[in-house]
Amino acid sequence: MDSLFRSIKLKAVIDKEKNRVILAESEEDFIDVLLSFLTMPMGTIIRLTPSQLPSIGCMNNLYASVENLDVRRFRTQACKEMLLHPLNGAATHCSYLKLKIDNTTENLEYLYCGDSECVASKHKLFSHYSSSFCGCGKPMKYSLNQLSNAESNNIVVCDPRDEGVFVRGLTRLIISDELQLMPPSATASFSLLAKHGVMDAKTMEERTFDVQVNEVLNLLKSTLVSKTPLTETLLKQQQMPEPRKEDLGVEWFIKQKIGEHATEGDRKICVRLVLSKSKKMVCYAEAAEDFVDLLFSFLTIPLGFIVKEMRGYPSKGCITHLYDSVEELDTEKYFKSNDHKETLLSPKMASRFGYKNQLIGVEEVNQHYYLSGDYPCIFTHKPTNRKFSTLNMNDPKAPLYKEQAISNGGFVLDLKRLQ
Repeated sequence: MDSLFRSIKLKAVIDKEKNRVILAESEEDFIDVLLSFLTMPMGTIIRLTPSQLPSIGCMNNLYASVENLDVRRFRTQACKEMLLHPLNGAATHCSYLKLKIDNTTENLEYLYCGDSECVASKHKLFSHYSSSFCGCGKPMKYSLNQLSNAESNNIVVCDPRDEGVFVRGLTRLIISDELQLMPPSATASFSLLAKHGVMDAKTMEERTFDVQVNEVLNLLKSTLVSKTPLTETLLKQQQMPEPRKEDLGVEWFIKQKIGEHATEGDRKICVRLVLSKSKKMVCYAEAAEDFVDLLFSFLTIPLGFIVKEMRGYPSKGCITHLYDSVEELDTEKYFKSNDHKETLLSPKMASRFGYKNQLIGVEEVNQHYYLSGDYPCIFTHKPTNRKFSTLNMNDPKAPLYKEQAISNGGFVLDLKRLQ
């Protein structure tokens, strides 16, 4: 991965006496990477930070359960892969990040049945998973080339303001240690200095850090469990704080979302609980596939969606500060468009990751795919100078292709009740 060897310069003002970051100032490259955290599925975050203790609530256990569950328990081979390596609904945007910590998109394949007539004019299907089958019944194991938007339309970016991923090119923002993003100004800088009790310029030092993939991974985890993620990442990399119960609020989020729909007649889920009366706690639960699908689907939900839904719930991490900053920043001045801002504030899961009667309420991204009429080549933006036809992504959760947009089933089979 090329981004492993890339770095972004980050200037920071340090309180030498307290060994703490007071503020940092950055251009769009680092800001885009930081904002991309909101689009990441929870399963991706768990996978990328397994060695970065401490764990994020119970999500690590959930991820490990999927890893350890026999593939025969899943509706298809692809279902297990979808949960362990969930796709990002904003993958098209994130593919342009200068530092990419998630290699899922880079390693993504676009596969078809090998019949050019079938993919161009008959079933018009492609898949990301080699275990999938086309509507013609053939396995989808032949690769389609992929072109970016710029390549497919021969686009050359001339205006630096058109660069950037989520924010506009040439954007500069101040970043507090708590990940509040602010327009650069003397007022903002002095406010942060006063907040940290820095009165003597001699105690301050300006440093420039080379931020690489490892630092971004540390920052991602620190954002969820620390009040001072920049300090933990840049100055105290080996001193990750113990998380508190309310750091991310995943348990609260799960309880709330299940409770919202528990009384809806057509969406009831039955679970048998075994309780310890003396300890007043649940020992374990026995559940059918509908509840297991619900639990496993938490791995596919974008972090920003969870933050949005838990507004008002106390969090000791700093991800809520980042989310609030996106909401407060002027759209026209700092973001490439209102759609880019909404991608961060209301992130969606990737196409085909939803299922019927899903209780969470997160939407799927409506991604369009196009096939070049010149040769088997797929791209995600409608071309302006090529003949093309539209393509559909087959449902990897369905053993054979079905006509419905989303498979009725979820991820696991109803073999027997699971504990």
